[in-house]
Amino acid sequence: MRNSWEKCRVTSLAILLGSLAVSGPSWSQIPIQQSEPASTEDMALKKLIPPDSVKTLTMRDAVMQALEHNIDIQVSRHTRDAQLTDIIFEQAKFDPTIQLGGRYDRTVVPLNRPVFGFGGVTAGNEPDNFDQNDTNFNLGYAQRLLMGGSYDLTFDTNRNSVAGTTGFLFNPSYGSNLSFNLTQPLLRNLGLTVNKTLITVARNAAAVEQLLLVQQVLSVIAQVEQTYWELVFARENLKVAHATLQAAEELLASNREKVKAGVLAEVEALQAQAGVASRIEQILLAQKTVEDQEDQLRRLLSQSEWDLKQTTPLVPLDVPLQLEQHFPLETQIAQAFKYRPEVLQAKKNINSSQVQTQFAKNQLLPDLSFQGGLGLAGLGNNSSDSWGRLGSTDFYNMGGGLILSYPLGNRAAKSQHQRRILETHQQQTSLLRVRQQIILDVKEAIRQINTNYKRIRTNQTSRRLSEKQLKAEQERLQLGLSTTRVVLEFQRDLQAARGQELRAILDYNQSLSRLRLVTASTLDHYRIEVQ
Repeated sequence: MRNSWEKCRVTSLAILLGSLAVSGPSWSQIPIQQSEPASTEDMALKKLIPPDSVKTLTMRDAVMQALEHNIDIQVSRHTRDAQLTDIIFEQAKFDPTIQLGGRYDRTVVPLNRPVFGFGGVTAGNEPDNFDQNDTNFNLGYAQRLLMGGSYDLTFDTNRNSVAGTTGFLFNPSYGSNLSFNLTQPLLRNLGLTVNKTLITVARNAAAVEQLLLVQQVLSVIAQVEQTYWELVFARENLKVAHATLQAAEELLASNREKVKAGVLAEVEALQAQAGVASRIEQILLAQKTVEDQEDQLRRLLSQSEWDLKQTTPLVPLDVPLQLEQHFPLETQIAQAFKYRPEVLQAKKNINSSQVQTQFAKNQLLPDLSFQGGLGLAGLGNNSSDSWGRLGSTDFYNMGGGLILSYPLGNRAAKSQHQRRILETHQQQTSLLRVRQQIILDVKEAIRQINTNYKRIRTNQTSRRLSEKQLKAEQERLQLGLSTTRVVLEFQRDLQAARGQELRAILDYNQSLSRLRLVTASTLDHYRIEVQ
């Protein structure tokens, strides 16, 4: 029996030392108000721990590390950047275009009859050769206008020569032409708003992707906060299990002394020893929970397989908040309406639908366009003469007119207009639904905060009563008015009360995190800006 007891005590001491090796800074020695000063023995044990045996982590460190390495955020960022290229693509449709060309042609054909500047047939009834060489260069500039029209400006020069004797004034001749053409819609496709529709839609789509990135950031931060506090709870719960083990060991030692003195039955020592064994099992389970939560936090902080394989204990440094916080409902709802990504996304979608509806309405109009042009021409026996006559404006052409077209029935445009109206109504309804859900989310989060704070106070009272009951029962045991079994039951009750108080405190902090998420105030809380 004594050997069994010694083995049990050695095992419990080993576990206790292991717990000290991975314990973080204490914020709870029930009651959870302030840390108790470390004992000389604890300080001596901590000096034996290598400084790199644990990895300490604040909440802000955890959040920043997760934002830097989280794969989902990286995917959202790449998607956003890809969407930004669509804006440039739509804007580029209004960029000017320059065209430069050159061409050489030679034509040798038989001449059947006289033409201007050239003779007819020769003796022997053989047709003359009409041998012509033509060299042309042209330079063009064209652009689509935001008002819906388009224009082009073209300059071309050419050299033409005909072999043989001719009656042409210039042979070779040099010609040049400068022409300007304009097409401008007057009804359909007229106006900045109509022609910038696709640009506006692309900008809104990019803004939505940016908001999705913000939403992903908020979600990741919330996951880190929840997991961080779960790890804090697991570590503090492990400390509670160790405290319960220590109390059971003290009871066992007291009982064994009384058994030796002959004032207590052997069965009381056996019951105390069974209680110690039960407490050791609880420590083992609590330690497993700690390691599980550490792995969950590692998964959020890094996607590296090497990091996930690490076994260095993670020790949270942040102390959970226990002070009562007041959050006015109207203020929090207004904050959520202003900053929640879902609301801003819905507004961008509504704007895109409205712009597309305006475009579809414009397409119901007839297509009435003005088309006009102006040109200058020059001719000479060299390039200088040709360009000089071009600049004199003596030779020109000009003209313009209107073109009207309208499809009978115009059913395609009418159906598209009706579709865009329905889509706009759908987006507006979606916004109303989002706003309603936000109101419910904020109300629930505030209720949860208030409830969890009340749970803290209630469980603190319950824990204090459990401490008093245990102390009273231990005094009764000293007087022989109680039994070891009853004392062990009160120890279990105290452990449960401490665990419930811990759970309430951590739930309270998690509910604060939840409120920041539903009001989109997380980024302000950590002073983070998503560029």
